[in-house]
Amino acid sequence: MKFNIKMPINLISFYQKELEAVKDNLQHGNLQNAWLHLERAHIIAQKYPYEHTFVHWKMLQFGIKIKSSKEIVGQIPRLLVGGVKSFVGHIPVGNTGGANVPPLKAMDIPEDIQKILNVNV
Repeated sequence: MKFNIKMPINLISFYQKELEAVKDNLQHGNLQNAWLHLERAHIIAQKYPYEHTFVHWKMLQFGIKIKSSKEIVGQIPRLLVGGVKSFVGHIPVGNTGGANVPPLKAMDIPEDIQKILNVNV
């Protein structure tokens, strides 16, 4: 069993870029694009406990911002167990992390993100 603790340095800039895009889109009121970048940040971060949990925290905040009880309720268990699952290497690859998808469902990874992840295997 592989324990994931730290995100590789090569991935950090891609992760941070997605989070910056979330912030920028929220400031401009573009909620749909903000959410898309949260999902992308989740895919990049899901193997790493701290970053994975942080994305779920941001998703919870987003749910509160848009007053979505489904997202708020859906993020709470993800916040509680997502980081643990990352730590022990048991994640549904490609899952976008929102309450709109089952938490254990593996999903296709966008091609550009897959290329980034392939370099950091």
